[in-house]
Order: sequence, then structure tokens, then C-alpha cells
Amino acid sequence: MTNSAENNKRIAKNTLLLYLRMFLIMGVTLYTSRVILEALGVEDFGIYNVVAGVVVLFTFLNNAMASATQRYLNFSLGKNDEKEVSRIFSMSMTSHFIISIIVLIAAETIGLWFVITQLNIPSSRMSAAIWTYQLAIATCILQIIRVPYNASIIAYEKMSFYAWISIIEAILKLLIVFILVLYKSDHLIMYSFLLFLVVGIINLLYKFYCNKKFPITRYVFFWDQKLFKEFIGFSGWSLIGGLANVSAQQGLNLIINIFCGVTVNAAVGICNQVNTAINSFLTNFQTAFNPQLIKSYANNDRRYFMNLIFSTSKFSYFLMLFISTPILINCEFILEVWLDNVPKYTVEFTQLMIIFTLFDAISGPLWISVQATGKIRNYQILIGCLILLNIPLSFILMKLGFSPVYVFIIRVLLNAVTLIARIIYLKPIINLPIHNFIYKVIIKIIIVTIVSLPLPIYLSTIYKNWNGLFITTLTSIALTTIFIYTLGLSQNEKTTIKQIITRKFQKK
Repeated sequence: MTNSAENNKRIAKNTLLLYLRMFLIMGVTLYTSRVILEALGVEDFGIYNVVAGVVVLFTFLNNAMASATQRYLNFSLGKNDEKEVSRIFSMSMTSHFIISIIVLIAAETIGLWFVITQLNIPSSRMSAAIWTYQLAIATCILQIIRVPYNASIIAYEKMSFYAWISIIEAILKLLIVFILVLYKSDHLIMYSFLLFLVVGIINLLYKFYCNKKFPITRYVFFWDQKLFKEFIGFSGWSLIGGLANVSAQQGLNLIINIFCGVTVNAAVGICNQVNTAINSFLTNFQTAFNPQLIKSYANNDRRYFMNLIFSTSKFSYFLMLFISTPILINCEFILEVWLDNVPKYTVEFTQLMIIFTLFDAISGPLWISVQATGKIRNYQILIGCLILLNIPLSFILMKLGFSPVYVFIIRVLLNAVTLIARIIYLKPIINLPIHNFIYKVIIKIIIVTIVSLPLPIYLSTIYKNWNGLFITTLTSIALTTIFIYTLGLSQNEKTTIKQIITRKFQKK
């Protein structure tokens, strides 16, 4: 079996395992979100989302270093240099300890001042908000320290661990729900504390598994000035992208809080939970491909590298289209069934974030390709500036009295512009054949989308409630499947699918 065939088999296996993990997380997330919203109430749910969002704002440094850790681990493994991998892990662990201290100091000074003086929080709930904020800081620090272990598991492509850890995490989150229902005192503080405990337990399991499976993850303190400079050089430019993304996600939540209050933050929170559940399909799919993208670049296997970019971009979008179309069309009914009390703007926010994620599906492999080259300075400056435009544009619209829905419209439009910028930027960096990418990926995506949507949308105007959900879901699944196969796949891709199906039936 060729290396490419072995890699494809590994990707397929890892994708399947990641989907098992995803279904567990999605099921628990959707169930617990409803119960937690009922237990906390709209006001406290909104407070938790905006307060925790302040802490997340300080993690842009960690996000940048996480990208560097993942890239260097994958690159060293691609060159089969175990000694270098061990050095990178220990150095990244030291770096994340430093980051956790920086985040703690920033969160307890600037962040605490912002929560107390700037956020629109009812005075009767300020004490609970402060406790929630402190627990969110502690939870965030635990998640920062986990990053090198998580990067090691992805680099070694041991995705089965995620399936098992997700079962444990699902059980623990269900326990949170039961405890909240039984607990009679302040639900907001208890919810924050229980989330902190869950993250602590999961961290210990990550450490135990990695130490047992990968000798390189046995942390030993050492300081390599040259390696640290490489980390900082890579992550320094990633910092721009990390800051831009965090600002777009959490900064906009704060703008909405300042102009609209915590009840609209609750709508943002529900929207984010739904989008996280849907986006987990995309994340799991691309996580299985990402290590191979970087490793194939490190091995100078250009043909396999370029094929992975094209196929991952196209199939990521098709996967998202297949999953999201019924939700997009029936969003209002689904939210009404799921939640007893649907906060205002939740439907519009959710639909726009689904469209946002469709653009992200195409972009993921492009960003990983830039990361593989290590030449990220100009990329991060360009993309970071485009993403940061969300903040001033949204602030101006809210100041002029526009609906908060326009904040999400701006995010979608800027994400489309960012996708175009990524494609153009990659032309000289990896010699991306833009015309081929447009013809083989973008045009096929547009055609499949255009022909798949009209009939389900029309049927949704005729049939309502459960009948509408059932009919439009079946119709969209059938049409999307047919059009992806007939119009979206190349002849080689169709042949490969036929061969896989034939082999499956021959085994039976």
C-alpha cells in the first residue's frame, strides 16, 4: 500500500472516530443548553456568556502559541525527528505556563475593572457576576495548560482518545444539569464552579493518557533561547490573527451587551451553542486532515499536499451544506421545540452564523496550508485587519440605532471577503493554482448550493411545524446528496466512491 493510501485510510478512520466524539458532544450540548437556560434564566445565562467572554478576550496570546505548538509538532513528526518533538513539547509547556500567568494578571486587573465598571449587568447580580468571572479565569488557565497535550494527540493522530474522553465529559456535563436542578441556592455561581471542576478532571485525564502513550509528553523544564525565538516569531504573527478572531467573537458580544443588555447576550449564547454543535462536524472533519496537510508539506509531497487542499475545502463545504440546510430552513421551529423561551434575535443570529460557518468550511485548509509553510507574517496582518473591521463597523451601526442583527450580517460579509483574500494570498506562497481552485472547488460549490436550496425553501412555505421539518429535511438531504454526487464531484472522486461501495458489498 502506498503512503498516500495509508494516509487516506488513517484519515478515514480518524474522521469516523471524531464523528463519534462529535455526536456525543452535540447531543449533550443541545440537551444541557436547554436545561441550563431554564435553571439560570435568560438574565443569568446572558451574564455568564458576557462575563466568560471577557476572560476569553485575554486568551488571544494562548491561541497564537497553540498554533505554533501544533505546527512545530506536526512538522517535526513529518520529518520523523522524535528528539526534536520532545524538545518542542517541553518548550511549549513552559511557554503555556508563562501565558497562564500573563492571562491571570491581565484578567485580574484590566478585565476585572471592565466587568465592574463597563458591562451592563443588573446591580442585584453583580456579586454573582464577580464570582462567575473568577471561576471563568480559573477554568481558562486550566484550558491553557492543556494545549500542548491536545496538540500532541492531534499530531500523533490518536483520535480514538477524543471519543473516550467525550463519553466522560458528556457524563460529567449531564451531572452538572442534575446538580443544578437539585441545587436551591445561586445557580449561576454553582454552574461556573461545576464547569471549573469538569475542566480540571478532563485536564488530569489528558495528562495521564499522553504521559502513558507518548514519551515526549513527559515534561522536563529546559530553556532553549533559539527555539523560544522561533516559537515567538511564529506565534507573534499568529497573535494578530488570534486577537482579531477573539475580538470578532467576544468583542462583538461586549458591544451588544453595552447597547442591548444581557437578554440579547443570552440570544448570542444560544446562537453560539447551536453553531458550536453544527461546527463540530466541520472541526472533526478538518482535524483529521490537518496533520497530513502539514506533514505532506514537510515531506515535499506537493501533489498530495495540493490534492488535500482541494478535497478538504470542497468536502468540508458539502458536509456543512448537507447538515445545515434543514436547520437553516427550519431554524425558528427547531428553536421553539428545543427551548421553552427563545430569546429575541436568536433565530436571526443562528441563521447568519450558519452561513458564516459555510465560508469557514472552505477557508480552513487554506489557513493550515499557510501555517505549514511558516510564512505567516503578511498573511496574519492582512487577514487580521479584515477581521478586526468587525469591531468599528459594528460599533458604528449600533451607535446609529441599527438592529443587533446587522452585527452578524457584517461578520458574514467580512468572512466572504476574507475567503477571497486567502485564495489570492496563497498564489505566490504555495503556488496555489487559483483558476483550478475556482473551477474545481468554488464553482462546483456555488452550483450545488444554487440547485439544492430552492425546493426545500419553497416546501417550507407550504408545510409548517413537524410536517415541514420532516418534509424539508428529507427533501434537502435527497437533493443535496444527488447534486453533490452528480455536479460536485470529479470523475476520479466518483470512481473512488464506487470502488469503496463495491468493496463493502463484496466483503458481505
